[in-house]
Amino acid sequence: MAYLSKCLSWKRMMALFFLPLVLSGLAPLSEYRDDMLKLSAARFSWSHLTPLKLKDRSVGLSTDINAQGKAYFTLEGHKFMIVGGSIHYFRVPREYWKDRLLKLQACGFNTVTTYIPWNLHEQERGTFDFSEILDLEAYVSLAASLGLWVILRPGPYICAEVDLGGLPSWLLRYPESQLRTTSHEFLEAVDKYFDHLIPRILPLQYLHGGPVIAIQIENEYGSFGKDKDYMEYIKEAMLKRGIVELLLTSDDHEGIQIGSVKGALTTINMQSFVRESFIQLHQMQSDKPFMVMEYWTGWYDTWGKKHNVKSADEIRYTVSRFIKYGISFNMYMFHGGTNFGFINGALHYSEHLSVVTSYDYDAVLTEAGDYTEKYFKLRKLLASASVGSLPRLPHPTPKAVYAPVGIIFYLPLFDILPYLNKPVMLHTPVTMENLPINNNSGQPFGLVLYETSICGGGNLYASVHDSAQVFLNDTSIGHLDENTYDLTIPKIQDCQLLRILVENQGRINYSWKIQNERKGLDEDVTINGTLLKNFTIYSLDMKMSFFKRLRSAPWEVAPEHYVGPAFYWGILNAGSSPKDTFLDLSNWHYGFVFVNGRNLGRYQDIGPQRTLYLPGPWLHPGDNEIVVFEKKKKGFYVQSKNKPQLQY
Repeated sequence: MAYLSKCLSWKRMMALFFLPLVLSGLAPLSEYRDDMLKLSAARFSWSHLTPLKLKDRSVGLSTDINAQGKAYFTLEGHKFMIVGGSIHYFRVPREYWKDRLLKLQACGFNTVTTYIPWNLHEQERGTFDFSEILDLEAYVSLAASLGLWVILRPGPYICAEVDLGGLPSWLLRYPESQLRTTSHEFLEAVDKYFDHLIPRILPLQYLHGGPVIAIQIENEYGSFGKDKDYMEYIKEAMLKRGIVELLLTSDDHEGIQIGSVKGALTTINMQSFVRESFIQLHQMQSDKPFMVMEYWTGWYDTWGKKHNVKSADEIRYTVSRFIKYGISFNMYMFHGGTNFGFINGALHYSEHLSVVTSYDYDAVLTEAGDYTEKYFKLRKLLASASVGSLPRLPHPTPKAVYAPVGIIFYLPLFDILPYLNKPVMLHTPVTMENLPINNNSGQPFGLVLYETSICGGGNLYASVHDSAQVFLNDTSIGHLDENTYDLTIPKIQDCQLLRILVENQGRINYSWKIQNERKGLDEDVTINGTLLKNFTIYSLDMKMSFFKRLRSAPWEVAPEHYVGPAFYWGILNAGSSPKDTFLDLSNWHYGFVFVNGRNLGRYQDIGPQRTLYLPGPWLHPGDNEIVVFEKKKKGFYVQSKNKPQLQY
């Protein structure tokens, strides 16, 4: 913000001088060295402050100030410090929710936080899904039964490196709607979503006997800040539907002023302990305790870039300072999990970069829920700050290496078309969001195939998002993407079929650019300036129902070599007791893997991710169906490993 670049005012100079008071007894600068950091004499005792023991409830999470002027959190009147970790239920197999939450608790944490992804719960407008891996209520209730408190982050926008920041793609059907503003069309959709979501949350609140002690209003709006009335509207939308617990906002130091709203606690996000950020926060709300809503334990990866890492010593050092100065915090991520299917988001600064399938995040637990050096250092630190012993460590999740999966059958992409749902016939192409399918909600994820007849060659022009393969009949003639709009079609004697296969590689999840994240063909398609018309459009969403239809298609014995998009079929034998494994696609190029109809996610030979996580509970004893959709060139087999492979 502009004022941060100016000279310090006398108030800010005084705040710097009296920083020890601001941070509740913060040590002199010389004591910031590692060798002089010591925990405060006070130790935590939370055994009586759990959902199972606090039965009589009248005062939820609140704030208070002691005689020395230090602000702190209280729960049912007892002094309380939030030691939280983020675990997203929709990124973890439901069968492993308990394992991950127990590991959070055994590390010394008392709270779990999670986003709520609107785009997964309402993929089709007016149709809601809270089943299986999306069963929010079951997840929150499980956390309570284990003795954990919960902070919910329902958005409606969540970022989270998921497609469109968690907003459903059908919102993009309405160009007049301005996402994350008080636009009538957007708020109408939010209200209908909240009408369904919030009644599910109400009985989970602390004052109603549940574990939810706080709820976040939107997410990092200070980094967006397009509408001064928006945050107030979202706050009131929650309150009038019965939310009674502590409300909070979450922003980095540059956004806390714009992103805050009256009546909600302002919390801060950071990658390290920055004194000036706490000074700024104290100036905004001097009578409130500090809360770091996101302390970033690592970072997410994007295709074609190096794997991000953050040292365990740095994590331990920063958390020790939070504890020393009585600052509540939430670690983002404690356990990242996986972007199963097509849910990954993307970023765009100079180029479109898709988030990889793994959401490992270099977090405290790995993508597969395994312990790390960070975990053990944090557990030791939190144990030293706690009264009493921590719970016993849950057993590690066993892994297995299975026999290589041979590719037995294959099915070229264009051979499956008669077995799909009826295609859409349109005069001119539209983006996948605007396809008249799924109760007029369009297509949220996957690929779209556009076909039309052409009778001459020349310069083809088409604007695609995000990536397209172009074919004459079955023959590849080129590639288009956001930076490549045209290619040369060779001379042809007879009319032939022009095919453009477009993949949504993940909608941007951050910045104002989310407004324009329609995927597919979004403008007129021409050859030598002549408009192409009469398109046949196939939706390739690759849901489970998609693969059920493929079973009736004429699969053939797979050749040794094949170039072009095709499905490949094989069998993985998991024995009598299936265990977690990692599928190695190193001899393949680009595509997706489906196990028993479940989409494990995208693989690419550009890295950094080299393997796909396959949870043991998703395998059957004995034979399991493996389908690889490879876009470029056939590999030879699919191997498995007992640990992931990454490119550093």
